[in-house]
Amino acid sequence: MMNGKEYLESLRDGRVVFLNGEKVEDVTTHPAYRNAARSYARMYDALHDPDTKDVLTTKTEDGYRTHKFFKAPKSKQDLIESRDAIAEWSRLSYGFMGRTPDYKASFTAHLEPFADYYKGFENNARNWYKKAVKEVPFCNHTIINPMLDRSKPLHENKDVFVRAVEERDDGIIVSGAKMVGTAAALTHYNFVSNYAPTDLGDGDQSHALIFFVPMNAPGVKMISRQSYELLAAKSGTPFDYPLSSRFDENDAVIVLDHVFIPWEDVLTYKNVEVTNSFFVETGFFNRFTFHGCTRFAVKLDFMAGLLMKATETAGSSVFRGVQAHVGEILAWRNTFWAMSDAMAMNPQEGPNGVVIPNGHYGAAYRVLAPMVWPKMVEVFEKIVAGGLIQLPSSSQDFLNAELRPYLDKYYRGSNGVDAEERTKLMKMIWDAIGSEFGGRHELYEINYGGNHENIRLEVLKYADALGNAGQYKAFAEQAMADYNLKGWTNKTWMQTEKEPQLQN
Repeated sequence: MMNGKEYLESLRDGRVVFLNGEKVEDVTTHPAYRNAARSYARMYDALHDPDTKDVLTTKTEDGYRTHKFFKAPKSKQDLIESRDAIAEWSRLSYGFMGRTPDYKASFTAHLEPFADYYKGFENNARNWYKKAVKEVPFCNHTIINPMLDRSKPLHENKDVFVRAVEERDDGIIVSGAKMVGTAAALTHYNFVSNYAPTDLGDGDQSHALIFFVPMNAPGVKMISRQSYELLAAKSGTPFDYPLSSRFDENDAVIVLDHVFIPWEDVLTYKNVEVTNSFFVETGFFNRFTFHGCTRFAVKLDFMAGLLMKATETAGSSVFRGVQAHVGEILAWRNTFWAMSDAMAMNPQEGPNGVVIPNGHYGAAYRVLAPMVWPKMVEVFEKIVAGGLIQLPSSSQDFLNAELRPYLDKYYRGSNGVDAEERTKLMKMIWDAIGSEFGGRHELYEINYGGNHENIRLEVLKYADALGNAGQYKAFAEQAMADYNLKGWTNKTWMQTEKEPQLQN
C-alpha cells in the first residue's frame, strides 16, 4: 500500500485535466485540487499509522496488509470490521468525501469470488482483485451516460456514449463520454460500465462493455466542474470555508477519445447480459450501499454535533421545540447506524464462501438518505436561522483593529462564547449547507444512489427477486384466511351469535 507522499507523487503522471479553459499541469499543486489531494493522502498515511492501521487494515493470505474493505469478506465479523474501517477513513473528512479510495472496493473486492460471472474474462477479474488488494489504488467510476437527449434510443446517441469503435489483437479502442467522475482528477483508474440497457439493437453490442482505464492513458480527458476549493482560496481563508477548502472532491465528465484498452483491463466485451446485470448480480449494489450508509452515518454524527453546538451558542438549546428538532436529527443518525449494523449482521451468501451485506437494508438506505439530508438542512435553516446570515464577510474583519471591538461586542454568543468562536462555528455550518460546496452536497446526497424513481422501484424489485414480496403477501393472506362470509374459519375465535343472512 502506498503512503500519502507516494500517493501524491503517483498523480504527477501527465494526466489531462481541464479547468476554466486551461490544462492543469499538476493537480497536487494547483489551488483547485491541492488540498483535496492532501486529504486523500492523509487517508493513505492512516493505513500505516500505528494508531489507526489496526482498525483500517488486515493481513492477506499472502502476508501483506490491505484496507479491510478491499478484501473479500467471509464472515459477519469481516463485514463489521470493514464497516469500521470505512467509518475510520470517512471521519477524516467528516463524511463529506463520498468517493474515497475504499468506495470502489465495493466493486473490486468481489472480483475474485464472482470471477465466473465475467464470462471469457474470468482471469482478468481475478487479477484485478489481486491488484486492488495489494496496491489499494484509487479508482473512480463512470456508469452514467451524458444527459444529451434521453428521449432518443441508444443508437441515436452512439456517437456520444462510450462504445468500442475498433477491435485489435491486443485490445479494443473505445470512444465517447461518461459522467460523473467524482474525484476523477485525483484517482488512478476510471472504472467504466453502464447503468442502463446497452444493446443498440440489430446485433450492435458495442456499448456492452466493462473495463478499467488509467487516468493518464492517451486520449483520456477530464473536464472538471468549477472548483469550490479554488473559489474558497480566492474568496477567503480556511476560517471562512473550512470544508470546501479541503474536501471538494471535484466532479468531471470523462472523455475517451480513441483510447486503447488492453484485453487484460477488460471485464466484459459485447456481452449485453453481463453488462446490464453486473450492478445487482455481483453484489456491487449491496456493497456500495453499505459504504454509502456508513459514510452518511458519519456525516450525520458531525452535523448533529454542529447543531447542538449552534443551539447552545444561541442560548436556544433549552427550548422544547429546539430540543425536539435536535432529537429528530439524532433519531435519523441512529437509524443509519442501525441499518449499517443490520447490513453487516444479516448478510446474504455469495459464491465461494463470500458474504454480502444485506441488500434490503441497503435499498432502504438508498431511499431514505436523499429524503433525510434536505430535512436536516431545513432544521438548520429553521433553528439556526438568521445567525447564518449575520456573519462578518471574512476572517479579515477580525484583524481590523477599528472593527474588532464591534465584532467582539455584537457577534458574541451565549454561555461565554466569544465572537470569534461563534463566527467560526457559523461559517462551518454555512459551508456545510449554504455555500456552493454545501449546495453541491445537497444535490449529491439526493442523487447519490441513483434517480429518485429507480431507487424506489429497485426496493420492490429486490423484494421480488429474493422472494420476500411473496412472503409479505402470504402473511396478509394468512390473516384473510381466518374468516369468510359465514364467520371465522379458524377455531381459535368464537363465532358471532347471529349467523350472516343472504340479502335479496
